Amino acid sequence: MALQVGDKAPDFTLVTKTANGPALVKLADQIGKSNILLLFVPMAFTGGCTTELCGITNALDEYSALDATVYGISGDNPFAQEAWAQKEGIHLTLLSDYEHAVAKAYGVAYEQFLPEANLIMGGVAKRSAFVIDKEGVIRHVEVLDHPKDQPDFEAVKAALKAL
Repeated sequence: MALQVGDKAPDFTLVTKTANGPALVKLADQIGKSNILLLFVPMAFTGGCTTELCGITNALDEYSALDATVYGISGDNPFAQEAWAQKEGIHLTLLSDYEHAVAKAYGVAYEQFLPEANLIMGGVAKRSAFVIDKEGVIRHVEVLDHPKDQPDFEAVKAALKAL
């Protein structure tokens, strides 16, 4: 079950790829600096995920104006994420949840990804959005069961405006 509004956001440390090589991002180190928008996406290089994160890239100034830092999280390795970001022009920080531990901690991991296609890939993140305030408390949650569905970003922005 996904975390709920009012829950403390579980801490994590994930890898991102920077110009200087891999680096670690620890959620606890980001708390208090700005509000945080965590966007879980199923897989790099897929249509829905590319559409979502390219749209967010185009709106980063809006999120910055709302005092929010945006992170994209998927189970892809950081090198695949970097190649995807370069190919598609994605400019937000992508975090690799390669072991799917964070998706599980946030309650957004599929038991079986796309069972109608007989795919056995458990642990893949459901497309999800979490707004976390400067105290580390979750203030907005949206978890989508179908990977082609997109979060309601107007609701996300409204949650950020309310902080």
